[in-house]
Formats: sequence, C-alpha cells, structure tokens
Amino acid sequence: MLREDPHRVLFIMERAAGRRADTFLSMRFPSWSRTLFARWIRDGLILCDERPLKPATVLRLGETLRIWAPGIAPTTAPPSMPSVLFEDDWLLAVDKPAGMLVHPVGQRFAWALIGVVREARPGVRIDLSHRLDRETSGVVLLTKHEDADRAMKQAFAARRVKKTYQALVRGVVPWESRAISAPLGHAAGSEIKIRRGEVAEGDSAHTDVTVLRRMADTTLVECQPLTGRTHQIRVHLEIAGIPILGDKLYGQPDDIFLELLDHGPTERCRAAIGFPRHALHAWALAFPHPHTGQMVKIRAPLPADMQAIVDGAAPTWTLDEADAVEGAEGEGVSETDGEEATI
Repeated sequence: MLREDPHRVLFIMERAAGRRADTFLSMRFPSWSRTLFARWIRDGLILCDERPLKPATVLRLGETLRIWAPGIAPTTAPPSMPSVLFEDDWLLAVDKPAGMLVHPVGQRFAWALIGVVREARPGVRIDLSHRLDRETSGVVLLTKHEDADRAMKQAFAARRVKKTYQALVRGVVPWESRAISAPLGHAAGSEIKIRRGEVAEGDSAHTDVTVLRRMADTTLVECQPLTGRTHQIRVHLEIAGIPILGDKLYGQPDDIFLELLDHGPTERCRAAIGFPRHALHAWALAFPHPHTGQMVKIRAPLPADMQAIVDGAAPTWTLDEADAVEGAEGEGVSETDGEEATI
C-alpha cells in the first residue's frame, strides 16, 4: 500500500471528536467490527495526518483519517471530472451529471463528486457549498479554502443565492406561471419514510414555476425555490398536478416505488415512471462573490437526455437503460453532513 493509492478520507467533526478511533470507525461503518478496525489501524491501513494512530487514540476535532481498508477504500480510479463551469482562487463550479452522488452515502465506497473534484485538485481544500440529489443534474458549487467555505455557507443560509432549476413535467401545462406555497413534512398515510407531502404544520416552502416550452406530452418549466426544503421542487410540482417526468417517488403510488426497490425496474415500473431518472436540472446559480462582492452567474446547459425531449423525442425507458439503473432512489438515503469525504 502506497500513500498515493486511492483511499477514503474522514474529517473528524464534533460528533466524532472525543471517541476512540476504533470505536468511532466501527460506529461509522457498522458492517465491520471494532476488532477489525483495531487490526487495520495496527497494520497501517488507517492513518492520521496529524499524529501516529492507535486503536485507543482519542480523536480530536479537525483531524484527518485516511483509510486503505478493503471494502471501505476505493478499488477503481475516479471517473472523469465533470465539466468546469467557473473557477477562480475561491470557488469552483461544475456541471454534475445525473446519476453521480454529490457526497458519499452508506458504508461501502462509491465515487462521489466531492471525491472526484478533490482528486482533480490535489492540495486544495475542496468543500461543498450545497447538494443535489443523485438523479438531478446541473450546477454544483464548491469552495477552495476555509474562508470561502464559510462565506458561501452563510450566503446560502441567508438566501443570498438565487437557484434556478429546469424540469420536464408530465402533460401540457395550461397556465403560464404559478407561485406554489405549501408547507412540507412527511407525506400523511405514506408507507415510504422519505416521501414528503403538504402538511399543515410542516416547514414553510415556496416555489415559483414558469412555463418555458410545451411539447406533445410534456412541458419544460423553470422553477425558482425561495426556500430549500428536502425534495421541495419535486413535491410542489406533484401538488400542482404536474409531477416531474421520471420521478420514481412523486407522481406515483407508493406501490410503484416499493416494487422498484424490491424487484428493480420491472416493465410495470418503467411504464408508470416513463424515464430512467427524474428530469430535473439545476440550471443556474447567482450569488455575490465571497471576496469581491460582485454578482456571479453560473449556468449549466440542459443535458442531452432532457434536450432530446425538448427537441421532440418521445420519453422512453428501455430495457438497456433499466439495466443501467443502480438504485431506485439514491438520494433517499441521508447523506453525511461533512463528516466523510473521499479522494
């Protein structure tokens, strides 16, 4: 094992600080035992950047662990870096393709955007400013040092960042624009824990929707969320009666989603859903630059799969495309909040 070999990185945050190394790792990756982590630490497959690591080492806030252990570390080279839309000394924006996780989830390793970018920019502190669902394509903004990370997270929290999405929805929308205000929470009566819906006592949420183009059986709409709730655009479009094409969770009865989870993309599921992924694209971000204060506007062109439908192709979900689907709802798994990253 060489230090430059592909490996996984954990940044020690508040929840991990103060725990023994072997204890924390067995909690973070419960498929492997504390005893096995202790062995991997002794064998040099898990190292700490700041000091020698032992199984009983009490972790400190801000330390970095590097893991070469089998099953947790990557075994393949990273995929290609997504197209760069903007870059300077503070920021980096890329056009995330549909199907790529923004941040790793679960226990076993899978390449995610944050790891791919860190691999492409060695020696630079890369952090995510926000996230997109696995199936959503488009603009993702990352920062290149601590001051930039802090400034952009404050800008997102203060709603100084304007986010614009484009989506293909089912049917021909009869109206030109609509403001959708509906508080969101767990969908009442749903068997699916991650499904959201309109709930009187839920979190306030508002989305402005404008029609851009009508096709034979679908409509391209622009969505500007004024709040940032989980699955907000997808839920609001379902509430408006125009669910997103290809959405496996919204605009479908629970049993379609559950059948997809249990049996994969069956013929019935493909017929109901109609497209391999939900056709949602993060089209633009606009925000004051954290250093200069000048407005920055970043746009990502509509991806080929959505553009083809806008140009007149009929939506399809073929058997070949079904075979390529890795999961029914990758974004349904809660992503870690900065505790873990990969290179």
